[in-house]
Amino acid sequence: MSIRAPLLLSCLMLALAGCSSPERSGSPPETQQVDLERYQGTWYEQARLPMFFQRNCVQSEAHYRLRDDGRVEVNNRCKEHDGQWNEAHGIAEAQVPGRTDKLWVRFDNWFSRLAPGLTKGEYWVLYHDAQYRVALVGHPDREYLWLLSREKEIGAAQREELLRIARERGYDTHGLIWRQSAVPEQ
Repeated sequence: MSIRAPLLLSCLMLALAGCSSPERSGSPPETQQVDLERYQGTWYEQARLPMFFQRNCVQSEAHYRLRDDGRVEVNNRCKEHDGQWNEAHGIAEAQVPGRTDKLWVRFDNWFSRLAPGLTKGEYWVLYHDAQYRVALVGHPDREYLWLLSREKEIGAAQREELLRIARERGYDTHGLIWRQSAVPEQ
């Protein structure tokens, strides 16, 4: 089976997940403004809540690049159990002009070209430290969460701090899937 079919299906599922608006209990999670210039670069996923499009991922990373038009180029990579990498490319832009805490992300695939208005996923920056070394990103319905770092591995104290902040924002951290460190190279 081609690698592209699962990757395209994964991007479709992310887009559809971002479009859903389930009944939310309580207020939306607190977010934090982002200096997109400082946020760009590579982020390594430390942990995530289960998500269909990442079901086979054992290591994931995101590469962000600020474009001249103010939007952000997104390149996500996922390493699977067999060492194969899958990639998805997209564009992020502010949901509200001038605010950088809540972004729309649209991945480039056949479905997004067919129905561009239906394929935007919500990317809310819940937290980042002052040095832009760690970050929490989630979906406003609290179903999705990512713990990100500039380093492939973080220490226990940093991990506990991110978990504490995620719980304060209303996210259930019990089901997190953690990055695997030893995965065969392809």
